[in-house]
Amino acid sequence: MVLTEWRGTGRAKRLHDALIASVEANAVSLQVESAHEKVVLLYESWGYRQVDTSRSHDDSPQYTVMFKDLPQADTFSAASKILL
Repeated sequence: MVLTEWRGTGRAKRLHDALIASVEANAVSLQVESAHEKVVLLYESWGYRQVDTSRSHDDSPQYTVMFKDLPQADTFSAASKILL
């Protein structure tokens, strides 16, 4: 979440990218409350796609499950980190 006065400045995208930059995985996923359509659209603009919906129990809000493929890590780099 970004403070109101900082919205629209690109800070949320930079925070997001910094958080997933060191992730050694093929993909990441997240859930967004479906009623927050603007947030769903924001994540879509960042490369996520909607894959499902989820509801933890009958009286909980519906969530949109979103998925983003990550660039493949250089396996040589990953292996060299282990050796070092």
